[in-house]
Amino acid sequence: MTEAVGRLEALLTSIYDLRVDCRVADFLVTDRQSLPGECRDAPGDEQLFVTIVDEELCMSLYLDPALLERLERRDPHDALDADNVADCWTALEGVSHFLCVAHHAGHDRPVSRLTLELQAEIDKYVASFLLLCRSDPRRFPAELHALLFRQASIDPVLAAGRESLYRRASRYAARFCGRLEPALRAFCRREDGSWLADLRRFYRLSDTGKLRHIERLAAA
Repeated sequence: MTEAVGRLEALLTSIYDLRVDCRVADFLVTDRQSLPGECRDAPGDEQLFVTIVDEELCMSLYLDPALLERLERRDPHDALDADNVADCWTALEGVSHFLCVAHHAGHDRPVSRLTLELQAEIDKYVASFLLLCRSDPRRFPAELHALLFRQASIDPVLAAGRESLYRRASRYAARFCGRLEPALRAFCRREDGSWLADLRRFYRLSDTGKLRHIERLAAA
């Protein structure tokens, strides 16, 4: 596994204070021929494959080797910009899915596809915010929300008939991250860091709990 992906994993585990007994490196696959037969033709540069074998959860995270090479050359931790943001978000999505499944499995809790996609969108927003803050700590990246939630589009090939699910996850994530922005602006001014504790509590809510929390925020 590239150092860039390992750093993204470390960033997310730090944000949410996660204690998982496995690491992406141990489940990473870069050769599609190593995947189960029905998974080899799946489109995209990132896919998390989950199955149950003899009552045991089995996972494989596929990341395209060309994607990994590009991230190694342009590590988002050094600078997140227009040249590497798409690759960064692709890798973050896979790492987010992996950690979310591992966290829920470690607590013997189910997790829905909607929650996986919702959490991944939030993770991309928050992780990107922190990466951008490293380059310019005093500047709030106001363009980030629009770039991630309004300008991004859903690839129907990758969505594989689940466009409505992805749109719903994006809408909920956009609402949540929009309400998070004032706290992040204060964080940029070194005024308040309590948003991190709130974010960690949100991560540990149930599937329905997350949706209800966002709906309450939107109604407030």
